[in-house]
Amino acid sequence: MDLVLCHTTADFDALGAAVGLCVLRPGSRIVLTGGCHPTVRDFLALHRDEYPLIERRSVNPQQIRSISIVDASGRDRLGKAAEWLDLPHLSEIAVFDHHLQADLDIPATVTQIEAVGASTTLIVEKLKNQAEKSDTPFRLLPSEATVMALGIHVDTGSLTFEGATARDAIALAWLMEQGASLGVIAEYVEPGLSPQLQDLLREALNNLRSETLHGYSVAWVLLSTEAYVPGLSSLASRLLDLTETDALLLGNVYKFGENENNRNIAPESPVSNRLTIIGRSRIEGTNLSELFKPLGGGGHARAASLATRDVDPLLTLNQLAEELKTQIPHPPTARELMSSPVRSIRPETSVGEAHRILLRYGHSGLSVVDADDRLAGIISRRDIDIALHHGFSHAPVKGYMSPQLKTIAPDTLLPEIESLMVTYDIGRLPVLENGQLVGIVTRTDVLRELHQQKARDRGSNAELSYCAVPESVEQLLRSRISPELWQLLSIAANIAQNRGWQLYIVGGAVRDLLLATDDTLALTDIDLVVDGKCGSDDSGAGVELASSLQKLYPESRLDVHGQFQTAALLWPKDSAFGSLWVDIATARTEFYPYPAANPEVEASSIRQDLYRRDFTINALAVRLGVPRSGELLDFFCGLLDLESKQIRVLHANSFIEDPTRIYRAVRFAVRLGFEIEPQTEGYIRNALASGIYYRIQGENGRAPALETRLKSELKYILQAPYWKVALQMLGDLQALRCIHPSLELDRELWRQLRLLDRCLNGRRRKKEEGRRKKEEGSSATDSVTDVKDRRKKEKGRGEKEEGRGKKEQTIPNSQFPIPDAQSPMPNSPFPIINIPDWQMRLEVLIAYLAPEYRGKVAANLQLPADSIKRLEVLEAGKNQLAENLPKCELPSQLVLLLRNYELPVLIAISLQSPRSARRQIWEYLTRWANVEPPLNGNDLKALGYKPGPGFKRMLDDLLAAKLDGYLGDRAAAISFLAQRYPQA
Repeated sequence: MDLVLCHTTADFDALGAAVGLCVLRPGSRIVLTGGCHPTVRDFLALHRDEYPLIERRSVNPQQIRSISIVDASGRDRLGKAAEWLDLPHLSEIAVFDHHLQADLDIPATVTQIEAVGASTTLIVEKLKNQAEKSDTPFRLLPSEATVMALGIHVDTGSLTFEGATARDAIALAWLMEQGASLGVIAEYVEPGLSPQLQDLLREALNNLRSETLHGYSVAWVLLSTEAYVPGLSSLASRLLDLTETDALLLGNVYKFGENENNRNIAPESPVSNRLTIIGRSRIEGTNLSELFKPLGGGGHARAASLATRDVDPLLTLNQLAEELKTQIPHPPTARELMSSPVRSIRPETSVGEAHRILLRYGHSGLSVVDADDRLAGIISRRDIDIALHHGFSHAPVKGYMSPQLKTIAPDTLLPEIESLMVTYDIGRLPVLENGQLVGIVTRTDVLRELHQQKARDRGSNAELSYCAVPESVEQLLRSRISPELWQLLSIAANIAQNRGWQLYIVGGAVRDLLLATDDTLALTDIDLVVDGKCGSDDSGAGVELASSLQKLYPESRLDVHGQFQTAALLWPKDSAFGSLWVDIATARTEFYPYPAANPEVEASSIRQDLYRRDFTINALAVRLGVPRSGELLDFFCGLLDLESKQIRVLHANSFIEDPTRIYRAVRFAVRLGFEIEPQTEGYIRNALASGIYYRIQGENGRAPALETRLKSELKYILQAPYWKVALQMLGDLQALRCIHPSLELDRELWRQLRLLDRCLNGRRRKKEEGRRKKEEGSSATDSVTDVKDRRKKEKGRGEKEEGRGKKEQTIPNSQFPIPDAQSPMPNSPFPIINIPDWQMRLEVLIAYLAPEYRGKVAANLQLPADSIKRLEVLEAGKNQLAENLPKCELPSQLVLLLRNYELPVLIAISLQSPRSARRQIWEYLTRWANVEPPLNGNDLKALGYKPGPGFKRMLDDLLAAKLDGYLGDRAAAISFLAQRYPQA
């Protein structure tokens, strides 16, 4: 365990430097050795879960590998954690500080103590240097950049203190480029006030009027001074912070004479009142610029000002306050924010079992309910970690849970929820209705809603938009799909709303909607998710909604998969929707009991449903129906990844749990023209190198993800136009090992795949020629115009195929001999292969394995029985042909030998054979395979021969004679029979 220690009573500089070190050294944990400043405490009350903090009590000293100390160089500033510095097994002790006068009494192996304004600057310089040297894109998380920027701002007085340096300014500028939130910084940085402003602050606090509306507090105050006072904006900001007001109007009225600006005007010139009003707001939806515009003011939506004269100051201020109140929207309620259903346990549940449940569902805490399902307490991950640390895994959770709870009702407003969390440092608030636990609101829920409010507020440049959210996804969706499909989605949303559910369109449809450049989006496959509890049966809300829709659209077919709480509606091709497939699922979470297993599915919330998905770009959802219809849910910054054109996985163990996601990552990357994000590629390589899939196969006998699910992904890739590029990417990742540990895309296997592709292209060319000749043969009864029209169509088809081939990338010349299109091959079209191209390619991949593995791998992928048989007999057939092909000197010998083999087997053998053997097999396929004897069985009977086993011998002799050039026409064949098989 690598630790980063902050000094006791940690400030923002210590916290920012510690977070930066954790970015430099992934896996490190931060320990606050002894409390923190009040502003840091308030900051962490909302943002604690975004940083790798660990309680000092939860640290096992024997597991500590290295220690780094930031913003301190003395042992006395580390509290009891200073004892860890004497551990004999530590590999490194590093100190990073900017206090040059402090005595260093820490046995450090690495030190960096330099004259900069903040210790955070030293760490930021290291990060910046690493980013500049990196070959891959480097970007901090906004939460990381923000806390580091706060460290520099606070310790340098926003670059105004004497110790501030140019290095601090450069570091701060880089953090702003990395996405530091100016809104959050402004909230926690405290600028100083002049003595005059301090006096006005006291006056303002005494005379402030305030009112609470929709959970938001609005305040206004009028100050009177002898003259204009500079710095009122700082006073307004300080007043806003001190009173914890959500919106403030600060007025200042003072006397203003014309002679103050013009000495030529007589002293007796009239004196008028001037009114200045400074406005500040934290309320989403308010617009102070619009509010002040009629009086000549302006600015931003959240920060604006006006200056006017000859008005009633108090009346004007009161009127503006009333108008501001009308702008305040109704904030979200707990019912809209909460996650439901809530994962709960009984008080008697052991600490160890609670830990297992947290691990399974990825929660940071659990609700504890009694036998009557009434809330008894909450236990957090920190509580469980401490209990486990002391060896109490078998103890009941009732001894460690927090029974004194703050709870909220479904109609509690967001501002009150936020206030409770900050005031009492609560990470989660249970939602009770009639005494029953109906949901839970977490810090993450609140932060996400606050962020989305900022993102929706287009008027403020001071707020950070972590992800660029489209202004109206609903309008975008409605404009790009057909009216019939929009009506279907609206009806589904209304049905869901009437049952108290929320309906979302999720996944690929949302991704394609946001990527689409055309005005019309042809959606043929739509995924809908229902977030809500079904009271009628156990099939789930998704199944119930699908059943209701099917009654309204009887032409659709309903398929139900109750085990997974999903249903599908399928419309016929001739319907108004045109082969539409709509999957409707209940919001669910999933758990993999072991790597590469089939997941176990349970009902959950929309957040958990999106978290179980493969990549961020597929974890997007659009809310259908009120409230907030058209709202885009993007919990994992999928929009940024769409803009960056990168495939990013949601969590580090994703590929361990489901190896088919490796193939989907490649498929999406090639299909969309994206790159696999570097860390995601690292997860792929680590999963493959771990050997976990094969160990699981050995322990459990099977790994379901490597069976039909892997075959499905292989099919998607191998039948796509981009299969070559995708296969090369899989080869580079060594992902073909998912098929078998020994399978790699080396030069020889790639050569065989290219030969197969030329073979399949040759087959298509011969089919095209055969169809053309057939049409030309029938032209005797057609008009000249008909023939020309057909030829024109054929030419168009050929050009289309050629264009598609170019799009798929041309393949370099191969050793496989493909005859010219003009080579004479009368009546010998390429034999028909009744196997899809993708399956042929897959069989070539499997055939490259050692013979003893081929059948087993094919059976594991659940290929058809004939495919498994082909792969099992392939080696024997190859050996037989290797022995007998050199003996074939005449065409008849070649045909009589090769006609006993299936066409796919011949192709597979040819790919692994020397060039001479390939030439013979190709000659057979393209020239001789479809040649028939000049006479048939009916002809033999007409000539007087008696049917029997001799017919086969006679027909074979006729065929051989024709192949070898001894027979020309029918008469010659009859003469041949008369000589070879005379009749009595």
